[in-house]
Amino acid sequence: MAGKILLEVVTPEKLLLSQQVDEVIAPGSEGEFGVLPGHTHFLSTLRIGELRYRVGDLTSHMAVLWGYAEVTPTKVTIMAEIAEKAEDINVGRAQAAVEKAEERLKAGGLPSEVKEAEISLEKARLRKKIADRARKTSHT
Repeated sequence: MAGKILLEVVTPEKLLLSQQVDEVIAPGSEGEFGVLPGHTHFLSTLRIGELRYRVGDLTSHMAVLWGYAEVTPTKVTIMAEIAEKAEDINVGRAQAAVEKAEERLKAGGLPSEVKEAEISLEKARLRKKIADRARKTSHT
C-alpha cells in the first residue's frame, strides 16, 4: 500500500496489532523517534513510554513497557515486554495502581525497593495517562 507502513506490535503472549499506518512515534531509550513510510533501516531499544500511530486524522495510543523496535522502509516491528492498547486499560485500576505505587515510594526502604517503586509509579502513571486520553477521545 503506497504511502503506508505496516506496524506490528508483538508481546511474548501475542501479536497485539498488525495495521497499515501513516506514521509511528515510539519511545526509544534515547528519546522518542518518528517513522514514516520509506524510513531507513535501524534498531532501537525502547523505554517505558507511549507508542502513537496515525491513520489519516486518527491517532491511536498504546502503553509500551520496554522492548525493541525494528524499522525498515515498509515495516515497524515493536517487540515489547508488555504493551496495552489505550482502550484496553481500565481507568479505575490504573488510578488505583498509581496510588499504591505512590504509597510504596513514600514508605521508602532499601535503594532497590525505592527503585522498584519508582518504576511501578512510572508504569502506573503511563497507563493512567493513556487510558484517560482514550476515554476523552471516545466521549468527544
